[in-house]
Amino acid sequence: MTSKTLGVIGLGSMGLGAALSAHRRGVPTWGCDPRAEAREAFAEEGGRVAASPAELAVQCDVVLILVVNAAQTEDVLFGSGAVAEHLKPGSVVVASATVDPSLPPQWESRLLERGLWLIDGPVSGGPAKAAQGQMTVMASGRPEAFEAAGDVLEALAGKVYRLGDAAGIGSTVKMVNQHLAGVHIAAAAEAMALGLRAGADPAQLYEVICHSAGMSWMFQNRVPHILSGDYRPRSAVNIFVKDLGIVLDAARKFTMPLPLAASAHQMYLQAAAAGLGSEDDSAVIKIFPGIQLPQGAST
Repeated sequence: MTSKTLGVIGLGSMGLGAALSAHRRGVPTWGCDPRAEAREAFAEEGGRVAASPAELAVQCDVVLILVVNAAQTEDVLFGSGAVAEHLKPGSVVVASATVDPSLPPQWESRLLERGLWLIDGPVSGGPAKAAQGQMTVMASGRPEAFEAAGDVLEALAGKVYRLGDAAGIGSTVKMVNQHLAGVHIAAAAEAMALGLRAGADPAQLYEVICHSAGMSWMFQNRVPHILSGDYRPRSAVNIFVKDLGIVLDAARKFTMPLPLAASAHQMYLQAAAAGLGSEDDSAVIKIFPGIQLPQGAST
């Protein structure tokens, strides 16, 4: 097992799973999160916790930043978190938020000035796979960065794709993944709303589609949330407001029409405008009026 020490900043649904997976595989692991309950959850499993990103940085060789967006990543690195000021030269930052692909090369340049490496490493797989150590890392960066990280990435993920030697490639691939994920969830919600309005039995409809050509991973994973009326956020509506916004901003730069992404984005925006932004992304089904949803859900 690696002798590197890992720090995870952001102990949310994905970050906590990643930190626990690395810890259980024998990697010395520190965790940091502004929420006391998140730090306590990691400490209860034997993880080491830091009160601030700066305190974590001085302990670690590799720091995984799993926060919500680019602004939070920049703040952790160069703002109030001051991680870049406290890491030892030769340390590695793995930036894992879904961001505009033009940003990781900028972060890489600023970190190189301090003798630090960057791996552009967004992740996918959801909380369950993160907790099992089976999430996917879409990584790109200089070979020296991967060498300096050792086996840490493999300790917290099931699959690490090395996609190139330039920061930004990983985020480009993640952007495409989020395009598909956002469209698939929106399509699943629309299809289920149609079936419910037409009077199909919800459970039977789900069962049949899961064994038919119309099935997608997102349909299979998210529709049970709808069937149970459980909209606790595994991934929130607001995440796809942000991520499909990144997709559409990139498309404008390339003068490329993306009609499906644009339509799906409007669905998430409508849900967010209705006050559903912090609910599970499957709550996008609630934008369809007059359908019969399980108890606890409403349109």
